[in-house]
This record gives sequence, structure tokens and C-alpha cells, in this order.
Amino acid sequence: MNGSMVERPVATGWVVFFAFAALYNLVIGIGGMLDPAAAPADRVVGLLVACFGILYALVAWAPRRLAPAIWAGVTGKTGVIILLYPAVKAGTVPEITGPLLIGDALFTIGFLAFLWRMRVS
Repeated sequence: MNGSMVERPVATGWVVFFAFAALYNLVIGIGGMLDPAAAPADRVVGLLVACFGILYALVAWAPRRLAPAIWAGVTGKTGVIILLYPAVKAGTVPEITGPLLIGDALFTIGFLAFLWRMRVS
């Protein structure tokens, strides 16, 4: 067997990181989907957030193989930060939005570190 054909395992810390990212998105997304007071568009956003949770769970399951899919997470989380930060700064969104954006920023940094570590472009 050719040595280059054997994949090195991914550190357990990355698996835990993506499992936590999955849980974070699933809890927030499902909560938004099931909120009876939420507008239909907000419930759809909750669905999409939960779908990203599924993506992160799959990456936790097969991190090296599914690493390129994390670019969707980088794009999504960066986009949410860019779109919502002005509203957070203006105080026109619920107070929880700021801490959630901080969480998204931290996950984005982690995603980029993982992609750099895996050398995924």
C-alpha cells in the first residue's frame, strides 16, 4: 500500500469542535423554527440554521472528507455577521443577537483554522 494513500486521523479536538458547532446551530435553529410567535420568514431562518447544524454534525463524523463543506459555514456565518452587526450597533434587534454574533465570529475563526490545518481551498 502506498503511504500517501493513508489518511492521517483528525485530532479529536476538531471532532468535538464540530459536534459543538452542530449542537449550537441545532438548538438555535430548532428553537427559531418552533417559536409560535415568530414570523414565517424567521421560522425559515431557523430551519436554515438547523440545516447548518446538520452539516457541522456530518463534518464531525467525517472531518477530513467533508472539510471543503465548511466553506459554506464560513460564508454563512460571515454573511450573518456583516448583515446583522449594523442592527446590533443601532440597537434595533433583540439583545441576544450581539452574543450570538460573537459566537458566529468565534466559530468562523475556528472553521478557518480547521481549513488552514487541513489545507483545504
